[in-house]
Amino acid sequence: MHISLELDTLLKDKGISLYEFCKVAGISYQQGNDLAKKRTKSISFEVLEKLCTYLNCRVDEILALEGDIGGYLSYVIKSFPITENVLRVPKTKITDSPKPFLQWVGGKREMLRQYRDLLPSTYNTYWEPFFGGGAMYFEMAPTSSVINDINPELIRTYEAVRDEPEAVIDLLQQLRQRHSKELYMTIRSIDRNIDILQDLKPYEIAARMIYLNQTCFNGVYRVNKSGQFNVPIGSSLNRVICDPAAIRKASTALLNTVIACQDFESLLTGAKKGDFIYLDPPYEPVSVYSDFTRYTKEKFYKQDQVRLAELFSMLDERGCYVMLSNSDAPLVRELYDKYKIHEVSSARNLNSKRDRRGKIVELVVTNY
Repeated sequence: MHISLELDTLLKDKGISLYEFCKVAGISYQQGNDLAKKRTKSISFEVLEKLCTYLNCRVDEILALEGDIGGYLSYVIKSFPITENVLRVPKTKITDSPKPFLQWVGGKREMLRQYRDLLPSTYNTYWEPFFGGGAMYFEMAPTSSVINDINPELIRTYEAVRDEPEAVIDLLQQLRQRHSKELYMTIRSIDRNIDILQDLKPYEIAARMIYLNQTCFNGVYRVNKSGQFNVPIGSSLNRVICDPAAIRKASTALLNTVIACQDFESLLTGAKKGDFIYLDPPYEPVSVYSDFTRYTKEKFYKQDQVRLAELFSMLDERGCYVMLSNSDAPLVRELYDKYKIHEVSSARNLNSKRDRRGKIVELVVTNY
């Protein structure tokens, strides 16, 4: 059992902003935010007294006694025996910059060096409507940003990491202690029995997604037509699974970010002159072997690529800085022939056939 601070709920009930509260209570915004989001393990009597005085409440209204993180997912996990399969230790240091905590097909982590010279030198708000693993976002660390993805499970994961990082970490540690093929198959099959978006708490959705992402084959996120995750387990049981420092750093980076889950076109109606929009849609296939576009149960078709190109043009006319990544496919070159097209080199290892892996050319399109 442990004591937690119910500051966030009290502030909302009384209509008081966190900034106003921190100023009057005489504490830093960071300290107040850590208290509100339950990211602090201790609190001095002096600070507690200030909180109660300013909020005009009793101590028992602001403190709550809680047990271990529970819920359906924890119940399932604890029905499995403890194993010694996971020996790897996460390498993230507390001094490291925020970085993606998910592997993602088409992720840009290895491409960032080639992208740096293609980025605008200044911009207002950063928009990323096809967020995925978020490598570009974490690299740029924008002060004002809107991120989006059509995958609701992915968006719930980012929201939970932002709002409840310790709860996510707690469940991941439980999964790490009991990791096995049998546990993987059980956690994977949960979406056959319940509606995870309705029946699981946000931090449970996040822990499940991160666990499956870290232990499945090649970190692929793929669902069938019913929206059920169907990727087999990876070849090794010795996976990191839980990287607390990476999750906490991502949580801090996401604090002041608007997180949305909607179609890219409707999202970008709010983009204004001087904003920077990075578009990283599912790639146009260049061959039958590269047709991987199902990271939700809906696919990204040719008409969606055309719709995106039309939006690119509208954003250009609006005065936005726009950058797009895509495959070196004839359709892509045709759709963006009036803009600057840059060639970059990418190593893609998704193909199950080794002779079809290796360096390939991708395109980056800019309007500036």
